Amino acid sequence: MPPSSPPLDTIARQQAAIAAGETTAAALIDEACARAEAPDGAGGPIFLAHYGDAARQQAQHADAMRAAGVDLGPLAGMPVSIKDLFDVAGGTTRAGSIVRREAEPAAADAAIVRRLKGAGAILVGRTNMTEFAYSGIGINLHYGTPANPWDRENRRIPGGSSSGAAVSVADGMAVAAIGTDTGGSVRIPAALNGLAGFKPTARRVPQDGCFPLSFSLDSIGPLAASVACCALVDAAMAGEDPAPLPEVPVSGLRLGVAQTLVLDGLEEPVVTAFEVALTRLSAAGARLIDLPFALLADIPQLSTAGGLAAAEALALHRKDLERRRQDFDRRVAARILNGATISGADYVDLLHARARLRREADALTAPFDAVLTPTCPRVAPPIADLENDDAAFGEANLAMLRNTASFNFLDRCAATLPIHRAGEAPVGLMVVGETMGDRRNLTVAKAIETALAAH
Repeated sequence: MPPSSPPLDTIARQQAAIAAGETTAAALIDEACARAEAPDGAGGPIFLAHYGDAARQQAQHADAMRAAGVDLGPLAGMPVSIKDLFDVAGGTTRAGSIVRREAEPAAADAAIVRRLKGAGAILVGRTNMTEFAYSGIGINLHYGTPANPWDRENRRIPGGSSSGAAVSVADGMAVAAIGTDTGGSVRIPAALNGLAGFKPTARRVPQDGCFPLSFSLDSIGPLAASVACCALVDAAMAGEDPAPLPEVPVSGLRLGVAQTLVLDGLEEPVVTAFEVALTRLSAAGARLIDLPFALLADIPQLSTAGGLAAAEALALHRKDLERRRQDFDRRVAARILNGATISGADYVDLLHARARLRREADALTAPFDAVLTPTCPRVAPPIADLENDDAAFGEANLAMLRNTASFNFLDRCAATLPIHRAGEAPVGLMVVGETMGDRRNLTVAKAIETALAAH
């Protein structure tokens, strides 16, 4: 049997333990790496490259610098994993694909890698992902699929596309992970693995050195044990002040509960967890207001052929698809090739429609501190149910992406936090903020997290 997952730990608790002399960066890194490297563990499909030896050396250096009174930054000594989309100097960025297995090694670190290292983080490895980040399920036919730690016996999906990122944190192999989110690829795996996750406003975090899926929709965000952890890592990547989030009571917050589209077809565990969360927030003094949000129904209709993501992905991958289609995951190839049905005029119309819906949504949500929805309409299904059934895969993929992708289209920031009871199927609550209102969104999400934790 693989070792069981440890209780989730926060960055603040790990840093406090180091400061109190109860542990060291070397001990934390060694424990995280040992879990990833255990022969009977689950680390194999989680990491496409593991940096155990280098991470241990860096941790010893961090401890020596700390002993000498040197401040290495807000993430000093913390084990962090990165998705296989980010360049690390000297390594090959495969993007979860065998198509890029022989690509030239990166000449320099990605911008967010430089910033994480500058904040003192210790990279423990590159995590597995859906090929080219194009699915919310997390299955990878080339490198294997990490099983969700919640129910590994039945091998349930991890969520995608940042599959290994979520499992690396849930399994104690990192205290935080960096993923990307084009249609939900941070929030979906975070929700399905019982984690917090944050999708920033796309333009806030630099994407230099990140292999793209859709330049209109891509964003880079963290997955971790708490909203505060996500806020600290997000600040480091955005080059902002890493000061703690302010303490704001949930009482008096105006929270719009979106009604259109996002509540359709919810599975019973999601319905129950969402209703309980809303009841507890109301009891804590939050003002919950049903928000029709009718324009959300327009978004899937605009993306029936894959929308912006398919068109932009085809522009990136078409030459490889012409030469090496057999090396692509067939489902990923099919989704990219949908972009061929989108004409130049269609693409321009889509950009105009997006701008219009963004303006309408901005006016609609301006009176609220945040908008609430379930992050995913379902709990994680078994991998076997989807692996060999294209129709079931396609239906589940669209369902998992539906709620999260709507807010990527609207260029919003959004957090997810777990709302299920311990031992039950993980369910996420999505807290949607305003464009470039990231710090406020994280503050509100933390207030909600604190209020729910009180129960």
